[in-house]
Amino acid sequence: MGINGYKSDEECSVIGDKGEIGFIDFEDDKSVRSYNPCEEGPIVISVPFPYVGGKQGEKPQSVCVGETAVDKITIKNTTHDPVELCGVKIYASSPEDSFKLSLMKPPTADSDVETIQAFLESTSLEDRMLQPGDTLTIWLSCKPKEIGQHKAFVHFDLETEQIERVVILLAEDKISQSMASTKPYTRATRKKPLLVDGFHVGVRPSGVTDRRPYKNRLPRYDIPKDIRELLESKQIPYVVTEGLTRGNYADYFKTLLIMEEIQIEESMRSHDMVGVTLRKRGHQFLSLEVPGLAERRPSLVQGDYVLAKLSEYADDTVPPYQGYIYRVEADDVYLKFPPEFHACHRDGNLYSVQFTFNRITMRRLYQAVDAAEKLEIMFLFPSESYQRRMIRGTRLVPISCTPNKEQMCSVEMILGCKGGPPYVIYGPPGTGKTMTLVEAILQLYATRKNTRILVCAPSNSAADHILEKLLNAKAGTAVRENEIFRLNASSRPYEDVNPNHIDFCFFDDDTFKCPELRVFVRYRIIISTYMSASLLHAEGVPRGHFSHIILDEAGQASEPETMIPISNLYHRNTVVVLAGDPKQLGPIINSSQAESFGLGRSYLERMFECEFYSNGDKSYVTKLVRNYRCHPEILYLPNMLFYGQELIACKDDSVPFIARVDLLPNKDFPVLFFGIEGCDEREGSNPSWFNRTEASKVVEVTKQLTAKRNLSEEDIGIIAPYRQQVLKLKKAFENLEMPNIKVGSVEQFQGQERQVIIISTVRSTIKHDEFDRRYCLGFLSNPKRFNVAITRAKALLIVIGNPHIISKDPNWNRLLWRCADNSSYLGCNPPERQELDYEDPQEDLLNNEGNTWCSGDDGWARDSWQREVPQPVMEGSWQTEAPQPVVDDEAEWSDGWK
Repeated sequence: MGINGYKSDEECSVIGDKGEIGFIDFEDDKSVRSYNPCEEGPIVISVPFPYVGGKQGEKPQSVCVGETAVDKITIKNTTHDPVELCGVKIYASSPEDSFKLSLMKPPTADSDVETIQAFLESTSLEDRMLQPGDTLTIWLSCKPKEIGQHKAFVHFDLETEQIERVVILLAEDKISQSMASTKPYTRATRKKPLLVDGFHVGVRPSGVTDRRPYKNRLPRYDIPKDIRELLESKQIPYVVTEGLTRGNYADYFKTLLIMEEIQIEESMRSHDMVGVTLRKRGHQFLSLEVPGLAERRPSLVQGDYVLAKLSEYADDTVPPYQGYIYRVEADDVYLKFPPEFHACHRDGNLYSVQFTFNRITMRRLYQAVDAAEKLEIMFLFPSESYQRRMIRGTRLVPISCTPNKEQMCSVEMILGCKGGPPYVIYGPPGTGKTMTLVEAILQLYATRKNTRILVCAPSNSAADHILEKLLNAKAGTAVRENEIFRLNASSRPYEDVNPNHIDFCFFDDDTFKCPELRVFVRYRIIISTYMSASLLHAEGVPRGHFSHIILDEAGQASEPETMIPISNLYHRNTVVVLAGDPKQLGPIINSSQAESFGLGRSYLERMFECEFYSNGDKSYVTKLVRNYRCHPEILYLPNMLFYGQELIACKDDSVPFIARVDLLPNKDFPVLFFGIEGCDEREGSNPSWFNRTEASKVVEVTKQLTAKRNLSEEDIGIIAPYRQQVLKLKKAFENLEMPNIKVGSVEQFQGQERQVIIISTVRSTIKHDEFDRRYCLGFLSNPKRFNVAITRAKALLIVIGNPHIISKDPNWNRLLWRCADNSSYLGCNPPERQELDYEDPQEDLLNNEGNTWCSGDDGWARDSWQREVPQPVMEGSWQTEAPQPVVDDEAEWSDGWK
């Protein structure tokens, strides 16, 4: 429990005058909860401020800062003899002197003067005699001055025994109270799928697909029934458990992708709706309100479709109607169904709606790994190749910037590269990775007239950023407008594109389209996302057309996604450049099993398993080491933990930013840890966690930072690991008319920076912390998430969280004590100092042998899938039983923004 000298109710404790209450986990430690009087001795003492909440989860009572919470304690002598109560005393009140004892009920604000003057309170009461059958009532009060848990240990010294009561109150303010749950949490029930045996076909938006036939069409890649049944029965094909090898490349990744697709289907089912209304919108559309759509839960885009029918027919064989999505707004989608559906619709009708998953993305991934299997061994498995390349760097005159030594080296090596394995720019946070890529692209464009360059990034925003950097190059070095093209997916909203970039795109009627092959080949630089690069192969762009394929943020993409721009366009002489950081967050994967078996590892990260890359061979990789973003003290810990202390802090601090901040106890140390003990909460059927106490503290700190206008809202970023905490904070800032404070997950901040970053860690109970660790949620047990979170800050990093929870993780523990050692810790008492060991999250991956697929016209291999499924689980069999996670009432744990 963290109480000095504390023992259980069965074993009396002896408390010294300077006892101290450490961390009390009221979710886990039943000794601090209400007791059963039948189990007590002859002296029965009630529990003040008993927990509230019942079946939905007990938690301490709340009191508003500045107000006084009062409760009585009754001490009853049930014996036939007098009993001496030697004294009652409060030990270890935290914060100090928060709790007081009195024999009178504390007066209220409207009490008369005599009552107020007669009232006395203190931290102890003198001895008195309890006669047989007597009940003594004393009063315990707490008037908190700050938010967070307030705790006290009340000690009753009897002549025959000693009894203790632990008291916990949660002090709140108006902001935290405004975030209170409106309804208790209840685990969402699984929704019954509509009985779908065919449906009435809807009308697809004309701009979603180009009716022009593609030269290379995607196979359907429907998931074979036997494989689906195998995985849904919790069996894992042996090809996955054996691990990735030269002989099973396509098999291995296809199976992982099937696992991912099945999980996405299941996730979409959780959003199905029953008894909802549709509203008429003009003559063509019906709108459906979709809660969570703004947060991409579910993620819907133009061209997706839903299935709907009247709720009264939900369980019979009446087929549903297909409604295509024509427009997506904040929380509404505009749908177009077959004409007969619209004719019968009335705004009061109640419908059952089933969301569907657009498989085009998965089909592109399946096709990419199929094609990738034909790549050279030195490209897929360079460590197994007998060939070792030597690149002679080409000297250059900088174009767009003044590169440092490492940046210059990487550009020279890219110019000297003539194909072979990918060349890697290893770019830790703030080292100018994108600037280096832009310089390389401009050098190739300006000095090699026959180069054609494909540049890809994992997101539209990242691709747009590269386009902007290229367009803003110095006069005389800019790319000609008719030689650069921005390829967009048809589902991308027209208004999402910067008006200054629209001339570099191809569109019709405000819908982006794919140019024909004869148009594509005119451009020397094409910029795209990884996924949209598949359109190039679809249009028939041949292998070797691009002299260079440059992939930015390659650590954020899964290997199948990375293969989309490579597998169909790479030729022996094509130069492939990967830029990224394997120590930062990897791809977002829905299936935890697929992630753990290898889908969560990027191609970039896998390359570092080869000694040419891991040993820093200059013909394979250049590591950028000069950090221009972070204050040296912010950079210190990630540099030590992840980058072998090779990073060099180069941030210009000629005018120290933190000199303008009054918040810091140590002006020379720009990392502050504010310890606060709050409560984990959930509400409604939403499995996501929030912590109102922490959220209120975040708002308070933000207001302090902006009060003197030394900081603008745009200077501040707030990171939280749970969706609900993000939403609570966004709502609070909207109410305070501070809309420009960006609040988001670690993933949403990757690649970004702010002068000030405030991190809310949310967790406040060990039970839930252990759950997060098991499934790699939140911040704990994910070194990459830790690394990204603390390297977003340029000048000031503030962590707000429960130190007793956060210290369970080795990385966060180091951060906590680094702050404490530099007199930059505020708030509740920290835990005892401890050193924690690192654990290898990969150590449990299985490595066995498996089988392979062969190609089929529908895109699937049939060798192992067509044969009779053997009985599990014999040695040498092609399947093994999947490890089963123990998930109880937190079954919907997948909220960690993965």
